[in-house]
Amino acid sequence: MFDAEDLADIRAAKDDWEEETLAPTLDRFGERKEEFTTDTDGHEIDRLYTPDDVGERDYDDDFGFPGEEPYTRGVYPTMYRGRLWTMRQYAGMGTARETNERYQYLIDEGQTGLSMAFDLPTQMGYDSDAGMAAGEVGKSGVAIDSIHDMETVFEGIDLEEVSTSMTINAPASILLAMYIAVGDRKGVDREDLRGTIQNDVLKEYVARNTYIYPPEPSMRIITDIFEFCAAEVPNFNTISISGYHIREAGSSAAQEIAFTLGDGIEYVERALDAGLAVDEFAPQLSFFFASYNNVFEEVAKFRAARRMWAKIMDERFGAESPKSKQLKFHTQTAGSTLTAQQIDNNIVRVAYQALAGVLGGTQSLHTNGKDEALALPTEESVRTALRTQQILAHESGAADTIDPLAGSYYVESLTDELEEEAFDILESVDERGGMLQAIDDQWVQREVQDVAFERQREIESGERTIVGVNEYQVDEEPEVDIEEVTEEDQQRQRERLQEVRDGRDDSTVEDALAALHDAAAGEENLMPYIIDAVKAEATTGEIADAMRDVFGEHQGGATL
Repeated sequence: MFDAEDLADIRAAKDDWEEETLAPTLDRFGERKEEFTTDTDGHEIDRLYTPDDVGERDYDDDFGFPGEEPYTRGVYPTMYRGRLWTMRQYAGMGTARETNERYQYLIDEGQTGLSMAFDLPTQMGYDSDAGMAAGEVGKSGVAIDSIHDMETVFEGIDLEEVSTSMTINAPASILLAMYIAVGDRKGVDREDLRGTIQNDVLKEYVARNTYIYPPEPSMRIITDIFEFCAAEVPNFNTISISGYHIREAGSSAAQEIAFTLGDGIEYVERALDAGLAVDEFAPQLSFFFASYNNVFEEVAKFRAARRMWAKIMDERFGAESPKSKQLKFHTQTAGSTLTAQQIDNNIVRVAYQALAGVLGGTQSLHTNGKDEALALPTEESVRTALRTQQILAHESGAADTIDPLAGSYYVESLTDELEEEAFDILESVDERGGMLQAIDDQWVQREVQDVAFERQREIESGERTIVGVNEYQVDEEPEVDIEEVTEEDQQRQRERLQEVRDGRDDSTVEDALAALHDAAAGEENLMPYIIDAVKAEATTGEIADAMRDVFGEHQGGATL
């Protein structure tokens, strides 16, 4: 590294370069724009970065080695030289049978992890025949009404051999219980079940609004899951603390880091308040980030987030286990950057975003299909998205060395800048009483909305170029094949649900739901009761309703 004398010499040399070499060129030709900024933060990008922008550094404290604190350079000693990231394509195709077929197809094409997308009724804890579900069954993912649907999804798939991620939040306890129950029926030891549930309700109040219960009982359910899985399902990640949806709502990269880690802090504090030991549950925490178009900003974001979480877990919570301090994360390419115009351009966007995720050290990756701005992706577009990852893994060289952009004066400077800004935002969160209070005050929402408004203004004014949208347009678009869920598909799902109700033992269902209701009204861990209800063939909506009756429903805009 460079000492103070070296940096002074470099600074003087740069001044000479600017005067003798740069200035004449600027006088003759100028530059393309008056100002260059990062993707969403709006930070000005300097013309040139030198060691002076990084300053005097302590290698061990600021960078370290892969697999060692502060994990700036990665959470594993060999990273992708030992094992590639999990290629986890997000999929849910209307019905359980269609989803099973898509999973079998993806496994045959080389996918290494499964990821479940659920339809809106399932995400909100409603059955497919509920009035609130009308017109939405199977539209945004698979409809899961009972353990029978979950069994169909995983028919012919060895749960000991796959890792399954479930993008489910408010009813995460129910869907996890179904997965565990299917494993039990298949004879799979619970310790052999691997995967992740998103289970991040706090960000629902900020960005997505697919909540069911008020925050306090929601936090209780989450800590119950932490406690249960630490004892029963130790290799399943109990939460995927999600910055992805905050970024998709319009946040900056620094806000994405800060609000995600802020949510993580809130979950850790609640678990500690519930009497759990930090090193018992913290290793099962995982994170979920978006990857946007500015490759360097995204790489710096991932590196900064790792370093920050190690500091937070060490200094704030006194964690001792290295696994408690390792920020492990899934990445998804940015859905909001996909355009309906010239959809083939989305293949290129996704490839660069995927590259950023890999250069930033992600543990698993989903690449969007080019047509996801229009509908559920077709088989062809899913295959292209998966091939994008496989080419990146096997042909690009990006996976051959660890943290390849480390030492770049620009990337290191940007990593420091994002870390500093994100810690400043976290300090503001603390001053407001933590994330729950900041969300209750609508402060977090306003901060994100301000950035989103400014970004949209830039697009509409032409200050920000979106290829194919406000520049380089074409007059005609070709016909595209899109996946559709018909009313007949939805009716068949409702009929299957009725068959389940007709064929089960109603008294067994009633007893299981009553026991769950009583447990919710008390202080026992809810997970064993939810699993019992699932095995009794109670439906998603019935189980959610048993808890709704005790906890009530959160109303948007109400006091948390």
